[in-house]
Amino acid sequence: MTFELLEKLENKINQAVETIALLQMEIEELKEDKANLAGKTEQLQSDNDRLNAEHQQWQERLSALVGKIEQAEENA
Repeated sequence: MTFELLEKLENKINQAVETIALLQMEIEELKEDKANLAGKTEQLQSDNDRLNAEHQQWQERLSALVGKIEQAEENA
């Protein structure tokens, strides 16, 4: 009976070791995914900042043009 218990314990330990190994591999994959996503997030934030700056420039140009049109209409 003791031998059977030791075998069961050994099997459970082996299963636990295998599960731990699989979980460690999964953790490594998730760490890689996290790093990749952080890089993509940084790139997207940079793109967003650039596009916002361009948008602001266009807004300023349009405001200037509208101002010139209004001034021309007043002078006419």
